[in-house]
Amino acid sequence: MGLTINDILAAKERISGYTVCTPLLRLTNLDKYLGCEVFAKAECMQITGSFKLRGAMNKILSLTEEELKHGIVAASSGNHGKAVAYAAKKMGIKATIVLPYTVAKIKEDTIRSYGAEIIKCDVNERFEAAEKLCRERNATLVPPFNDETVMAGQGTAGLEIMEQCPGLDTVIVPVSGGGLIGGVASAIKAVSPQTKVFGAEPASLPRYSASLQAGKPVTVDRKATIADALVTNIPGTVCFPYVASNTDAFADVDEEYILKGMKLLLLEGKLLCEPSSGISLGAVLQGLIPVKATDKVCFFISGGSVAFNQLEILDNITI
Repeated sequence: MGLTINDILAAKERISGYTVCTPLLRLTNLDKYLGCEVFAKAECMQITGSFKLRGAMNKILSLTEEELKHGIVAASSGNHGKAVAYAAKKMGIKATIVLPYTVAKIKEDTIRSYGAEIIKCDVNERFEAAEKLCRERNATLVPPFNDETVMAGQGTAGLEIMEQCPGLDTVIVPVSGGGLIGGVASAIKAVSPQTKVFGAEPASLPRYSASLQAGKPVTVDRKATIADALVTNIPGTVCFPYVASNTDAFADVDEEYILKGMKLLLLEGKLLCEPSSGISLGAVLQGLIPVKATDKVCFFISGGSVAFNQLEILDNITI
């Protein structure tokens, strides 16, 4: 494994002029619901609306002039595509984003507004389609997770969390391919080994729980989930060793509790997030991650790209 705390520190300096240090909010209204002292790392307030800009920007800023000249390509379920398209616009280079047909319209519209070319395909084919485009155009792939430079960028959020609240007991992170939790957990464990880091993934796509049990990345059956940013059905092979080494456990969260977490954060925390972010709260609401009243727990709010139809679903959800 090549990713070190020095790589994450270097990424922090590299991307500082392109990203913001998002707030770590103390949400006292949520303590009674979650049974701990609640903190929220509000990456929904990051430029482009999610943590993805950190990794995308670190990767793009690491490319050569020759690579930038030929443009970049990314496969995404939405948030990574937004980040790459925004970064490309800032850098004055061409970006092509490969999206699944099921992408949320609000995310597609934002990507288009940044001037990126959009190509759609089946969700299972997006990575192959992106790699094919790179070969045809001599472009550079900017992966959403399976890349150490991208992971180093995501890890900068972990550094910020521990700088903002050094005494945290636990950090809970939404998980898909593993780029976010791989980077964040690597950063946190390097500076605060006693802080526990848990992953929260949809119960319908328990790719990390299954893979950690098997001791290697395994593919799980692809099933639908309301958490549309967490749809990868196999861990990144680059991410997996970092996740296995630096996380304490994983929670596989039911759809109902993903929405409960989202609704709780909105109504009582006054913070709007997408369902994929609600999963971190849902893991505790479902009783999957043990916490105590005196524990300082950070819930990683990974993104805020939410459409009105997703909010309407919350009408039938009780907290």
